[in-house]
Parts: sequence; C-alpha cells; structure tokens
Amino acid sequence: MGTTFFLAFGLMLVIEGMLPFLAPKVWRETFRRVTEFKDGQLRFMGLTSMVFGLILLWISQ
Repeated sequence: MGTTFFLAFGLMLVIEGMLPFLAPKVWRETFRRVTEFKDGQLRFMGLTSMVFGLILLWISQ
C-alpha cells in the first residue's frame, strides 16, 4: 500500500506541476483569482475535488 501511495503522490505532483511549467502567466493569474474567493467558494472547490477523487478511486477498484 505504501508504494501505491507514493506512486499516486508522485503522479499528483507531476500533474500539479504541468500548468506552472507550461503556462506560468496563466497559472499566476488563476492563482491570484483563487486567492480572492470567499471561504465558502474554496470549501466547495475542495469538497468537489474530494468527491471527484473518491469517485475515481471507487471506479478504479
């Protein structure tokens, strides 16, 4: 299980690093906009991300 966790974590880092590497100006503007979101909007984004991730995990098993 530890190996799977590290593989998943490594894949997440690769995916997360693609936008700043390929389009740093777009990433910076997007990040600036996200910092202006209200707490409720950020929580909704986090909840949506977690639910989508859980669905992907459930489907992949």
